[in-house]
Amino acid sequence: MDIAALSTTLSQSAIMNEVGTAVMAKVMETNNTESVAMIRMMEQSVTPNLGGNIDVSI
Repeated sequence: MDIAALSTTLSQSAIMNEVGTAVMAKVMETNNTESVAMIRMMEQSVTPNLGGNIDVSI
């Protein structure tokens, strides 16, 4: 195997690792955001009368 091919292969491998890490970081960020939203939704469900009344004026 020549040096140029080896260099290209190693470079592609490094880029694939960086992309994989970036995608994993984004997935973790999305999961964190969704879990915070779920916790807030569960906290609001503790007060069953919340949103039970609607003021309507015509």
